[in-house]
Amino acid sequence: MIITISSQNNSLESAPSLRFGRAPYFIKYNLSDDTWEALQNAAVNERGGAGIAASQFIIDNESNAALSGHFGPNAARVLSQAGIKMISFDETYQTVQSVIDAYKENLLNEVSF
Repeated sequence: MIITISSQNNSLESAPSLRFGRAPYFIKYNLSDDTWEALQNAAVNERGGAGIAASQFIIDNESNAALSGHFGPNAARVLSQAGIKMISFDETYQTVQSVIDAYKENLLNEVSF
């Protein structure tokens, strides 16, 4: 299973981003073998429609779940229609790794729209 976490930078020690569409990076993490890669979010500088563009990016990268602090309604609609789970976290998580660990321990909540 592939999860993608919104991130402020390009490592597992980076602070997670509470904003989905405007996150500077996404960390694509494979739960099957604990491999990961940092992906720059091209939608971060879009004048409008960043959430939709970021959602399409997640879809194109074959993620099963998107993890972020907040999903806008347009991003949520696109992700939901594609069958991608949306999982939320809050500011108590200081690193992307801590978000991944919380996800593995089923401590995070799925968002439904």
